[in-house]
Amino acid sequence: IAAGTFLPRFSLRNYTGELVRSESLRRKVVLVTFLESKCEEACPVIAAQIAQGLALLTAAERRRVAAVAVSTHPGDDTPRNVRAFVRRHRLVGRLDYLIGSERELRPVWRKFHILSALESGDADTHSAPVRVFEPGGEWVTTLHPGVDLTPQNLAHDLREALS
Repeated sequence: IAAGTFLPRFSLRNYTGELVRSESLRRKVVLVTFLESKCEEACPVIAAQIAQGLALLTAAERRRVAAVAVSTHPGDDTPRNVRAFVRRHRLVGRLDYLIGSERELRPVWRKFHILSALESGDADTHSAPVRVFEPGGEWVTTLHPGVDLTPQNLAHDLREALS
């Protein structure tokens, strides 16, 4: 992603059925990542880093951050599987995990330039960046699991985007 890149437009339902539109997030700092509820490698790590990073923020800071995960596999990411994943990783009420059909998700994957688990054919093989967008939607940074995604780095980058 290049400087001057903005949060792509999307409209998907989360695992509880609530509609989430990118336009409605524009006043907040938006964290976007891509998960697969049956992934056993990167996704549990990413979820833990996000949960711990959000926990480092003050309550006032957390209210100004929208954390969103987009499904990378519509067949695996059923409301039941996602609910269990979000509970297991202590992200209930902190992360909007967006799901949908392949037809609904494929355009979102394209807009974010990610490889989905559906396309790779493996729950553990998909793009998994954690991208941060400032209020107004401009992209500011990307963190990568196993490289620079730590709770401290995430909290730092979210605070920078908040300022």
